[in-house]
Amino acid sequence: MASDQKRWLVTMHIMATILALKMVSFGVNADPQVPCYFIFGDSLVDNGNNNGIASLARANYLPYGIDFPDGPTGRFSNGKTVVDTVAELLGFNDYIPPYANARGREILGGVNYASAAAGIRDETGQQLGARISFGGQVNNYKNTVSQVVDILGDEDSAANYLRQCIYSVGLGSNDYLNNYFMPNIYQTSRQYTPEQYATVLIQQYSELIRELYNYGARKLVLNGVGQIGCSPNALAQNSDDGSTCVDSINSANQLFNNQLISLVDTLNRDIPDAKFIYINNYAIFQDLINRPQSYGFTVTNAGCCGVGKNNGQITCLPGQTPCANRNEHLFWDAFHPGEAANVIVGRRSYRAQSSSDAHPMDISQLAQL
Repeated sequence: MASDQKRWLVTMHIMATILALKMVSFGVNADPQVPCYFIFGDSLVDNGNNNGIASLARANYLPYGIDFPDGPTGRFSNGKTVVDTVAELLGFNDYIPPYANARGREILGGVNYASAAAGIRDETGQQLGARISFGGQVNNYKNTVSQVVDILGDEDSAANYLRQCIYSVGLGSNDYLNNYFMPNIYQTSRQYTPEQYATVLIQQYSELIRELYNYGARKLVLNGVGQIGCSPNALAQNSDDGSTCVDSINSANQLFNNQLISLVDTLNRDIPDAKFIYINNYAIFQDLINRPQSYGFTVTNAGCCGVGKNNGQITCLPGQTPCANRNEHLFWDAFHPGEAANVIVGRRSYRAQSSSDAHPMDISQLAQL
């Protein structure tokens, strides 16, 4: 009798294990670690907000999305972006919808407000046409909050809900790429030294972060700027050998990042009922560039598709045939990492591989607060 019961328990355990494996293979997950995920940013994480506006900064055509299940969506990648990877790791069953398409109760899972060419400064990226600056994205978020209040019934319920969510902010790249380092179009490099410019950017950034706090944000991920001076575009324009990163650009990026780390510390001190973390994209990318073989990359200085030297003069042309070894290219086009790199950055943002990846904690720890 005892042996029969033991055999029955073993059989039940095996069946439960098989069922669990099947559920994982079919994408059936437990509830996500946080109820919603709100995303603010630029083309690195835009997933369709620029598709319907009069902008040159659009990616809703092949070969963009060539490796993404839904094809071209507006993502500036062959496949997933960093926030797509983070959404998966947080346990969401689907990717966060763009603000342009998000409707009804769908917004309770979060919204992506990112817009290609957007910057912290309103004028950033204007030569590319329409885009939604960080301030515009925050205003769109406020509209979402009003809808959340309507859905949940009152402001207290909405506040209690939103305080559990994760907010990802990643802007600043275009304020250098499509502003400061375009002296023929913008005045900023004549108005400010790199140190002054970083200070001006962080001041405006800080004001908008506090606006998010005023409208319910309590768990905020502030993403540092990557090594723009190592992009195929920067190498094509300013690198003699086409592979040595452009120091003047990277140094300016580091000035911004250093002030952003200080802002995180200041906000954590001044606003005790919220938590702010910094993701060190600069150092993560430096690791990928310095040790490419460790991550399966064979090409770090040229886009998988594009035009001109380093495939870095412009982004992918409609219908262009990209390289065949996409996972071996760090960069997908003149400016943007490919899916392989985005997945690595997303994983290291979620769970730090090195102590320098995140400060003072990573996203997985932030989600548990």
